[in-house]
Amino acid sequence: MLDTANEPAREAGRDLLLNSDAIQADAEAIVGMADPDKALFKPNLDRLVKSVNATARLSPQGYAITHAELVDAIVNRLESRRWLDRHPEIAEQSIVEPIFMTGLPRSGTTYFQNLFNVDPAFRQIRAWEASRICPPPAVDPTSAHKRFEATRREIAQRVKLNPEYNAIHLSDADGPEECHPLLTQTFGAAGYHNYLNVPDYFDYLTSELNLEQTYRNHRQQLQLLQWGAAPKRWALKYPNHLVAMDVIMAIHPDARFIVTHRDPRQTLASLCRLTHSFRAPRSEDRDALLVGRQMRTFVRRHLDGLMAFAASSHAGRAIHVDYYYSLEQPAEMMAGVYRDLNMEMAPAVAHDIRGWVRRNPKNKRGANDYMLSDYGLDADEIAEEYADYITAFDIPSESKALARLSV
Repeated sequence: MLDTANEPAREAGRDLLLNSDAIQADAEAIVGMADPDKALFKPNLDRLVKSVNATARLSPQGYAITHAELVDAIVNRLESRRWLDRHPEIAEQSIVEPIFMTGLPRSGTTYFQNLFNVDPAFRQIRAWEASRICPPPAVDPTSAHKRFEATRREIAQRVKLNPEYNAIHLSDADGPEECHPLLTQTFGAAGYHNYLNVPDYFDYLTSELNLEQTYRNHRQQLQLLQWGAAPKRWALKYPNHLVAMDVIMAIHPDARFIVTHRDPRQTLASLCRLTHSFRAPRSEDRDALLVGRQMRTFVRRHLDGLMAFAASSHAGRAIHVDYYYSLEQPAEMMAGVYRDLNMEMAPAVAHDIRGWVRRNPKNKRGANDYMLSDYGLDADEIAEEYADYITAFDIPSESKALARLSV
């Protein structure tokens, strides 16, 4: 179990409790259909809601945000199911050699995703698409613009609620989005624990839940998004794919993984900073030490997933990338990744990668300062705890790696 010691108990009689039955009913009423997959996914919602009510200490604002998001997740899935029922040919489409970009949270996966984004040969999920999957973008271009504008307003609202948002997480309405919104449709997303204090739910997801149906639904969403458009190779990003690499291989036997590697002491400190900031607009709890304990275990669980995959028969499906080399020589690093994917990177792509890096220097949208000690963590203890990972992938300390880059 994750550490929940010293968490404040829910006040007796307090009425800010989510209700999973009400959430489910609200979503079905909005779409106007009963949920044919309720038996598959309602248990996940029940466990998430139970964990929220036990430990998340939602503020009135947090209650409203969270209820609306959980309803919207089901709405997205039901609308997708309606399209799939009406157009069964959608489910016959191939998802060919998808690329899953992953790595420890805060290890440079978003940076790497944006390097891929400069090449139009790849298909990425757009933020506005993830907010509302249907209608499939290629078959209803008119609604696409409306959804883009709605997502632009949503992002502006997130920044208003949390002024640090842009400095911590790069997000634009038409920019590439991670897979988190697609996985929330079935309540199988580890990232919930970063903006909600839900340790029991995270235990459930990593110890009990078979994520196969979650990733089958994820695949269906990709089919919907590409339907009617020229086929492209999917490049998908989510750090938390690390806890489901074996499941992804079961759904996509031809998948390739690109795994970024960065000093885990630095990624943990940054993840604590992100989690503490992301929980603030929703929760009455501001316990930084609790965040530190929880994220320490959160990272360990992700490392366990990666280490198990590296020891499996599928290990050769992963391409491992040095985060620091990607900072030093981004175009050259990407050229090597292309070769490993049996592709050739065009000179124009190398030019555009260098241009994107030049236009997006570190801290462009604000500084993001963090230290392990702010969250009650000791760097030497973390290095010892994660030593198996550091040794297996020869990860340098952040200070040594950056000193090398400055020479």
